[in-house]
Amino acid sequence: MLQGLRRSSPHGEIHVVVGLEKEADELVNQLIGGDLRRRVISLVGMGGIGKTTLAKKVYNHRQVVECFPDCRAWAYVSPDCRPRDVYMQIIKQLVCTSTKDQQVIEMVEKLKEHELGDFLHEHLKEKRYLIVLDDVWSCRDWNCLAKVSSNDPDCLGNVFPDGGNGSRLLLTTRDKDVALHADARSTPHKMQLLSKQKSWNLFCGKAFLDHVDADRYPPDLVQLGREMVDKCNGLPLAIVVLGGLLSRDMSHTEWRKVHDNINAYLAKEGSQTGVMTVLNLSYIDLPSYLKPCFLHLSLFPEDYVISTRKLFLLWIAEGFVLSAEQADQQSMKVTAEVYLNELINRNLIQVVRMSVNARVVECRVHDLMRELAIRKAKEQNFFRTHDIEDPLSSSTSNSSLFSSKCRRQSIYSDVERYAFVEHNTPYLRSLLFFNLGHEICRFSQLDFIGKCFKVLRVLDLEGVKVESLPSIVGTLIHLRYLGLRHTGLKLLPLSIGNLRSLQTLDVNNLKQVPNVIWKIQNMRYLYMEGQKYDIPLKIDTLENLQVLSGITFKQWIQNNSSKLTCLGKLKLEGRYELVEGVEFWKSIAKLRVLKSLYLKASEESSFPSLAMDSCLYLSKLDIKGHMQKLSESFQFPPNLSQLTLDSCRLDCDPMPILEKLPKLLTLRLRAEHILERKCMFLQMGFPNSKYFNFSS
Repeated sequence: MLQGLRRSSPHGEIHVVVGLEKEADELVNQLIGGDLRRRVISLVGMGGIGKTTLAKKVYNHRQVVECFPDCRAWAYVSPDCRPRDVYMQIIKQLVCTSTKDQQVIEMVEKLKEHELGDFLHEHLKEKRYLIVLDDVWSCRDWNCLAKVSSNDPDCLGNVFPDGGNGSRLLLTTRDKDVALHADARSTPHKMQLLSKQKSWNLFCGKAFLDHVDADRYPPDLVQLGREMVDKCNGLPLAIVVLGGLLSRDMSHTEWRKVHDNINAYLAKEGSQTGVMTVLNLSYIDLPSYLKPCFLHLSLFPEDYVISTRKLFLLWIAEGFVLSAEQADQQSMKVTAEVYLNELINRNLIQVVRMSVNARVVECRVHDLMRELAIRKAKEQNFFRTHDIEDPLSSSTSNSSLFSSKCRRQSIYSDVERYAFVEHNTPYLRSLLFFNLGHEICRFSQLDFIGKCFKVLRVLDLEGVKVESLPSIVGTLIHLRYLGLRHTGLKLLPLSIGNLRSLQTLDVNNLKQVPNVIWKIQNMRYLYMEGQKYDIPLKIDTLENLQVLSGITFKQWIQNNSSKLTCLGKLKLEGRYELVEGVEFWKSIAKLRVLKSLYLKASEESSFPSLAMDSCLYLSKLDIKGHMQKLSESFQFPPNLSQLTLDSCRLDCDPMPILEKLPKLLTLRLRAEHILERKCMFLQMGFPNSKYFNFSS
């Protein structure tokens, strides 16, 4: 058994699963059988015991899928229950089944919380549905989600209707009272600690990396392993972490060292303190280069889904990844990804979503691991957080809010009031804000950042409404990362050109990008999608630029692309017809290290036949927009391995051309006009392709 991913989708990576077959069968029978009234079936147990793992196994069981073929959804609730977020998780899974439903989602996102509940009720009414609510912490949270009257606990609620058709809710919680409150007619399923044999089987799967008889391993390791497993007292999370810790070094010396330490750490067997000390062993064992990366994860809110793209850029800006003097700049993101995968393999980070080519796209930290990171970070004055449980009030002394030695701060709420606190952290390096959905987070003025934090390296305001960015931000000459995505900003001050150390600028939906970016010679990652006005923008002085996303076709063609010698990823958007086709493709061919190209044409624009055979290093190509004609197979990049065609409105079957691409591994077609026609596949076509995805 293994602790499942917190706030995970039910389609995470496959883990070692031990001792769940009988329990899973019982739960499956409860879900697909019994009376036709809507019932709430609950899994109850302590943290780390495997509630989510069992729920995933049942949710994906063949009989359950067949019983609820069209109306299943999985939602994570979290200790800080936010009904709106939960409703949106469910609605997106039930409603957004094609690109045509995106307009519905955009409409729904504008609804208030109670309107979302009503919308969900109407969608579920008369349907046979299965909804998983993972990690419900209190009776009050259940009442908020189901809109149950506190005076009538037997009321079935308004959001999840009882259509008398066998609908079910599957709930996981640490509190038995929550389960009984949600459905007094159902007996909660109490999760049990593992037996000694099942504990040992789980440990072998992690430490010895297989389920073969452990007797073939050195007897001394087997003996040490059994003694350590016994001290875990059947708690799956502790066993998994311990097994992962030992799997990397099979020497007797290493196992003896862990064995001797664990005696003291697990003095209180099964307690949270004991588990935390086991987790602490994983931290102690981290190499020096991984420890700051792990501590950095403590800055993110509990159960927060972290974009790995953003995480890599933050780590680079913080200096956690090898510097330019120690490694080639092109390899820094690759190195950051190696760091992430090592933390995942050590069971310190959990995978939320992976791409089709098996790269981690989103991740999160288990709550116990986050608690460990917070403890260690505070010991080292690594950071300080402020959230709704730690209000900024006049009764709280400034000195107790943030130590003058603090180098990093993350703010979870009261962002406007934070601006008016006396700041006594002149050496602050990183300042991150998170909009957790409690309120509309807004800053009316940001001058204090430029005045108080002169040595700031990282400033992330993503999701916080900002009326304007003051010119004083241009004095932050040490700034390496500036995150302004989803802030509502329309203009950037010209002083941004003074940020000579800036490596990453992440902003979207500006009216226009000021033509001073060319001054930022150290820029490596430039994201600026959604420009409203297509004005000239000089960028060919940025010789260190590796990612350029959001430049228009017209802006691009006005630059000398041969100077962008490090550019590996490029996204262009806007009106393609404003550029001359031959010259455009010549400019792309000059990018000697370009591997990924995304072309997005505006609705009134279209692509002619594209000649890309000179793009020798291009391996990933995304094209979104009307195409007059699909290029012949010999006109595609010779090393193309991933191809996406979206909304291309082709008039003929593209398969006779695409099936001849010799190195194509992944093909996605997102165009209803293609799917309305018959597509012919030859037996010998697509010689190397491994993944196809067709959707309208």
